[in-house]
Amino acid sequence: MFVTQILSGKSTQGVLTIDPATSIADAVAELAARRIGALVVSSDGRRAEGILSERDIVRRLGQDGADVLTHKVSDLMTSKLQTCAPGDRSDAILARMTEGRFRHMPVEEDGLLVGLISLGDVVKARLSEVSMEKDALEAMITGHA
Repeated sequence: MFVTQILSGKSTQGVLTIDPATSIADAVAELAARRIGALVVSSDGRRAEGILSERDIVRRLGQDGADVLTHKVSDLMTSKLQTCAPGDRSDAILARMTEGRFRHMPVEEDGLLVGLISLGDVVKARLSEVSMEKDALEAMITGHA
């Protein structure tokens, strides 16, 4: 399965972004309101500058305490982004996310954001793929192809 197929199966299309000058308190409110784990950081809503995840916030809360809520998104965001393209295969993306120990990956085409996929999205796609392969093999074995 390809990333483009994963994106087409998502209930929400597009990418939620947050400006790098936004306070962490406002970013936390946005994450909570939308019940999501990460926001792509972008000044223009089209090009990714970083990503801010719940993990980024929790780590800094543990180090700096509640004062971190007054910091800007740009202070906490991960700026070394791992991105993928719509034509990338889900198995390769799953391996990259697992090896890199991150849960969200922006999808870019020609340097512009076209989506955001989560580890859960990729696992769901892989499980669907494996299930289809299993059904096809069973049909071949039983002669019901």
